[in-house]
Amino acid sequence: MNKHIAGRHFELTEPIKNYIESAIESLEKYNLEIISVHCIVSGDTKNGKKGYSVEFVVNLKDKNTVVITQRDKDVYAAIDLALERMKKSLRRFADKIKDHQVTSLRELESEIEEAEEQLDFVNDIEDDIVPMDLELHKPLDFEEARQILADDPKRQFIVFNDNEGRLRVMYKRADGKFGLY
Repeated sequence: MNKHIAGRHFELTEPIKNYIESAIESLEKYNLEIISVHCIVSGDTKNGKKGYSVEFVVNLKDKNTVVITQRDKDVYAAIDLALERMKKSLRRFADKIKDHQVTSLRELESEIEEAEEQLDFVNDIEDDIVPMDLELHKPLDFEEARQILADDPKRQFIVFNDNEGRLRVMYKRADGKFGLY
């Protein structure tokens, strides 16, 4: 792993460099193939406020790059906060890789058996479903549709074509009247 520590508008002292290096070495525990880590510490003097900005850029194998920037009044606090955010990001990335495991052949066989059982169950259900033909070939008048609904107490609605060729639905309402779509 390549390490690069730089300071912008800020003089890096040996204790700060050693602190950052030990922080970078703590990132190796995630077992990710880290290619390089760049740390840039800069002194900010915007708006008359003195503070520090720390930026970590971690390049991982397979073109993955994680960038964390943190600002604080204390340089050590900024480093700690940025490091915690970097650890959280790398932990999530490592968990994502760990959860994406290749399934074994035995697991695939058991999944196939479960799928076949579900398919048999679905086929059994389809045998119980009886398709019915809708009598849409002849247009109905609204009065004829209402009469068909009124004559059959089990029927709740009727789908039909009106005289203009539009598909309509007439249904029984709770108050005894009829609704039309």
